[in-house]
Amino acid sequence: MRSIFPLLETQRKIASILSAYDDLIENNTRRIKILEEMAQAIYREWFVNFRFPGHEQVRMVDSPLGRVPEGWEVVPVTETVEVKPRTKVPKEGEKPFVPMGALSNDSMLISNVETKEGNSGAKFKNGDTLFARITPCLENGKTGFVQFLPDDEATAFGSTEFIVLRSKTLCPEYVYLMARSNEFRDNAIKSMSGATGRQRVSEKCFDQFVIAQPDQGTLDLFKRHVAPIFRKVHVLSRKNDNLRQTRDLLLPKLISGDVDVIEIVIEIKGTA
Repeated sequence: MRSIFPLLETQRKIASILSAYDDLIENNTRRIKILEEMAQAIYREWFVNFRFPGHEQVRMVDSPLGRVPEGWEVVPVTETVEVKPRTKVPKEGEKPFVPMGALSNDSMLISNVETKEGNSGAKFKNGDTLFARITPCLENGKTGFVQFLPDDEATAFGSTEFIVLRSKTLCPEYVYLMARSNEFRDNAIKSMSGATGRQRVSEKCFDQFVIAQPDQGTLDLFKRHVAPIFRKVHVLSRKNDNLRQTRDLLLPKLISGDVDVIEIVIEIKGTA
């Protein structure tokens, strides 16, 4: 009886081809993680530790936050960030919809975006931060940065359990990195109320969170450093999406023999 399975050599070649895709995806995933860590490190160094470029020449003064750079006014975050900004999303037609499951616990990436009709839920555009307001999503770290829309005029909507944060006097990247910080999340967690297992953040908590508003020159320099990092994360994520799609389309064709690998010379791992 003829075997329904490919010859062993063919199986090894198929495994090697698929492994190459998986290796590329894993490498891009590692790069994304490193890039996010770099952006977080820059944010903390500049705006938490106040060791921004040229800080040696800036006098530190007392404030409710402790010692801060002179000229950096200490204000509630609601003076610098718009909470739940008004965004118009048309009710008619299909448009991108972001469910809670699309947010990562430890990354800015928003994946598995759906398409739906209507406009009920959180509304947002590129540059906005999506901050989970419900337990345990908030405690787990679900926070996303919107940059998947085709242009800055496009809008989308998502789960009612998102709080949308938009920069007023900062920059979008600062808002996301601040929202990812333990201090920002802890402040929100302390405000949660409601039935056990369904507790939600009180939006009034943002009035109690204060920051030192940086001068515009420092903010502009910060954006020039981190905006390319954010864009690179998005590009690598798109590459991974394409790699997964190609791999998944290729697999059945390899198994069925529609794509013949017999004549392909491949260095198979684990063989001499």
